[in-house]
Amino acid sequence: MAVYTEVGDEDLVAFVARYDIGEALSAKGIAEGVENTNYMLTTTGGTYILTLYERRVNPDDLPFFLGLKEHLAEMSVPCPVPVRARDGAVLHQLCGRPAAIVTFLAGMWPRRIQPDHCAELGRALAELHVAGADFAQIRSNDLSVEAWQGLLARSAERADEVQAGLAADLSAEVKALEREWPADLPVGVIHADLFPDNVFFRDGRLTGLIDFYFACTDMFAYDVAICINAWCFEPDGSFNVTKAKRLLTAYRRIRPFSNDELAALPVLSRGAAMRFLLTRLYDWIYTPADALVTKKDPLEYWQKLRFHRKVQGPGDYGLT
Repeated sequence: MAVYTEVGDEDLVAFVARYDIGEALSAKGIAEGVENTNYMLTTTGGTYILTLYERRVNPDDLPFFLGLKEHLAEMSVPCPVPVRARDGAVLHQLCGRPAAIVTFLAGMWPRRIQPDHCAELGRALAELHVAGADFAQIRSNDLSVEAWQGLLARSAERADEVQAGLAADLSAEVKALEREWPADLPVGVIHADLFPDNVFFRDGRLTGLIDFYFACTDMFAYDVAICINAWCFEPDGSFNVTKAKRLLTAYRRIRPFSNDELAALPVLSRGAAMRFLLTRLYDWIYTPADALVTKKDPLEYWQKLRFHRKVQGPGDYGLT
């Protein structure tokens, strides 16, 4: 989440008037994240999230994202539900951007991740994968292995400003991942961005999953690998095997995880690290200094990728 587009009071009032949610009282920008413009919207009817979809998001993908949230909510997955305007549509234009209002989920994301958080996440991730099994729409993952050469090319000439030799190291690793990337693993709807700031808790229980704007159709195990990277490393860069074990064990209680998926986990985890390293690298170099957005260090994910290179098998993730 971020704020790229400022919404004036008159535009806000006119937009909210399309909905049966009361009169607009305030809209406070949310700075976390990097993709879209988000506001905490307060009306006389309650609290909501207002999202303006910026240029990085393909408008053609929005029916998939919004339809998926409606489907998952109907399957009891705790996620924001798009609010339909009086004309029945969930999308309208605001300040020249496609925009939507979704319900607000109460809770806080964990600043200090504990093993119990990881167990809750593993359970919820598996439930999401199971619930999405009969979602009819399909969206390819346009940030998977086929896209990484192109993503690297966008930043390559300035990558060494971040770390000496980084461009060459990343080029070699992308080529290795292209050779080793698995096929024929179970596929379905995945979240693809389930970082701690996209997961809410109250009293130790997971209460909400948000920010589905990278959701796509891809390998379930790749989604697990993304979560291992996001949840199972400590601030000093060390890997916490207890957190990984709790996450994976809770996941496997809900959805079976095959031996092939386990065997592929190290390379999928390297790939997940590469995907976020490359997008963070571009944002680190090119995001304007005055943008109301929190830039994230790409080298954090280079360190994680190097850890996964050394993994010998599932035992290094706490499993047999």
